[in-house]
Amino acid sequence: MYLPIYLIFNLISGVLMDCGCTSSRESTLNTKCTSETGDKKYSKQAYNSFTMEEMVLIQGGIFEMGTNKPVFPADFEGPARNRTVAPFYLDIYEVSNKNFLDFVIDTGYITEAEKFGDSFIFEMFLSDEERSKLEPFRAVHAPWWIKMKEVTWSKPQGPNSSIEEKLKHPVVHVSWNDAVQYCKYKNKRLPTEAEWEMACRGGLKQKLYPWGNKLNPRDEHWMNIWQGEFPKINTADDGFLGTAPVNHFPPNKFGLYNMAGNVWEWTADNWTDDAESKVKKGGSFLCHESYCWRYRCAARSFNTKDSSSSNLGFRCAADAK
Repeated sequence: MYLPIYLIFNLISGVLMDCGCTSSRESTLNTKCTSETGDKKYSKQAYNSFTMEEMVLIQGGIFEMGTNKPVFPADFEGPARNRTVAPFYLDIYEVSNKNFLDFVIDTGYITEAEKFGDSFIFEMFLSDEERSKLEPFRAVHAPWWIKMKEVTWSKPQGPNSSIEEKLKHPVVHVSWNDAVQYCKYKNKRLPTEAEWEMACRGGLKQKLYPWGNKLNPRDEHWMNIWQGEFPKINTADDGFLGTAPVNHFPPNKFGLYNMAGNVWEWTADNWTDDAESKVKKGGSFLCHESYCWRYRCAARSFNTKDSSSSNLGFRCAADAK
């Protein structure tokens, strides 16, 4: 028999009480917290051999990574170069709220946002009263991001929100460290940047998007990004002000959904030589060509490993054996 969703959340809350383009944590005027994330000992269900269900085998080989026409040279998008990638599996979908809920119920895992007690939320999800109260906690270089208390993966748009109606949406407010622990629980891992980009391209060479160069093929929306004037007006012409379900929009030729837009996705790779910052790929529902044209396959950005926000998620990979 299935538990009602409100009982599940009560159970989770009890566990947490017992245990105590995204902005990075140090980018506000807040005092920075510290947090430790080590290996977890999970239930008997953990560390089983991963299943290939809802994964696709990508055969690997040589592909052309990066671009000779970088939009953001400071992001090291270029040059275009050949990379060899071994065969690997990749999740067809971004990890959903339902996936992460099952993980938390089974393990009692506590995310870093819950340990810190806050996470970054885009200001359009807040009331005018909330914005005024949180003015001192705006990100310095991206003032539309606000660090808000009690924002977590299960309360993604504020303390009074829930995921009850968004179980098929991607989980957000998860740090790189959280993503690593989830993948490890599934006996998987995060994809490397090269694996992720090869998968995004879907066998196409030097195309902007997972399906080609046209933003809206057949005059239809094929990804979840910002429409309108960023950051003031989002017309939501694609149907979504926030995240979209992980199985929405057409897949690319490899059968992968939402490789562009929706949420940024963590990868395993360091950003340059900085081991504390990790590469993220794919852009998000908050990206717009006028400011953050990073929903291209070659585009890249980064965050610190402990960062979390309302537009940052992940999917898992696994070695092909």
